[in-house]
Amino acid sequence: MPAARPRRPLLDCCLVIVILLHGTMNVQAFIGTYGINYGRIADNLPPPESVVTLLKAAKIKNVRIYDADHSVIHAFKGSGIELIVSIPNEHLKDYNVYEDHAMSWVKENVEAFLPDTHIKGIAIGNEVLGGSDQELEEALFGAMKNVYNALKRLQLEDKVEVSTAHSAAVFANSFPPSYCTFREDMLVYLKPILEFSSRINSPFYINTYPFLAYKSDPEHIDIKYALFQPNSGVHDAKTGLHYDNMFDAQIDATYAALEAAGYPNMEVRISETGWSSSGDENEAGATVQNARMYNYNLRKRLLKKKGTPFRPKMVVKAYVFALFNENLKPGPSSEKHFGIFNADGSISYSIGFTGLRPSSASSQLLSLKDLRRQRWLAPYTIVLAYCVAIILVFTI
Repeated sequence: MPAARPRRPLLDCCLVIVILLHGTMNVQAFIGTYGINYGRIADNLPPPESVVTLLKAAKIKNVRIYDADHSVIHAFKGSGIELIVSIPNEHLKDYNVYEDHAMSWVKENVEAFLPDTHIKGIAIGNEVLGGSDQELEEALFGAMKNVYNALKRLQLEDKVEVSTAHSAAVFANSFPPSYCTFREDMLVYLKPILEFSSRINSPFYINTYPFLAYKSDPEHIDIKYALFQPNSGVHDAKTGLHYDNMFDAQIDATYAALEAAGYPNMEVRISETGWSSSGDENEAGATVQNARMYNYNLRKRLLKKKGTPFRPKMVVKAYVFALFNENLKPGPSSEKHFGIFNADGSISYSIGFTGLRPSSASSQLLSLKDLRRQRWLAPYTIVLAYCVAIILVFTI
């Protein structure tokens, strides 16, 4: 009789824990801390295949798109990039009423591309709450629920996250951060969404724009506070916390609102943030210099993988807006100039990325990594020069 194999209690225990937790595991829809929004309201952008090449060269591993265009999704096949696809606002009323339509959408736009394309999330609409369409607001939760139920029936609920992104319009106030609360008229829509998101372990996505705050009140907001530059900062008397940049303050305002609503453990994730490089005459702060400063400092801040003053252990993750300037976007001129890259694939301004083609902006700013590499290589370059000189002397 063969000897009994020794038991492995630690492994057995781990397997039991995995089995028990399987039903409540949340989808890991983000690699690292830095992502970007790939908007396409333009008629002059590179083909999706070239965009994937650009993203891989920049080592950007998280991307959100605002639809589920098959040519775009197919271009991401095998790239390893984590992708969030979106259901545009105009479809929400339909998917709220017809569960079979939601199922068809998930089958055609998500299941059909898995696992080769890493679709990790579905964004249900964008900035629905706080808008002017009450019927759309009423449809949001039902659409989210029906899409999630479709994923569950397809056994994809642990692989694909369901979420929706909000704007600051859902807040009654946001300053100081600790006093932030949700608008009473929004809570009737938010409460079921928050409860649902909490149950499926989905983050609260918020579009955060220090640019818009500064643009609306440049006389009373310090531009340095908005751009992560040295400044006196803001003190929150209620918590005793100090803020040296508006980005962190806006995130903590969101955490305060969630806590006041009864969801203190929900993660806040930034679905959009950015700074326009050009705008109309009345759009204060919309310059190339400010856009470069904001995005460069934002990237540095995210790469530190740290939390905020109010949630220091909750690492901030953000999708930057946007990948490209979009020449057909409606609204004020600033809407067309949020891109880190120009339509031809060159960089709009340098924050450490390389474009698909050379740009005059590429020489404006070296990344910290490049500077360190140059300093590290300098002494070895000198030694190499001496060695070459000695060899030449002995060979003449």
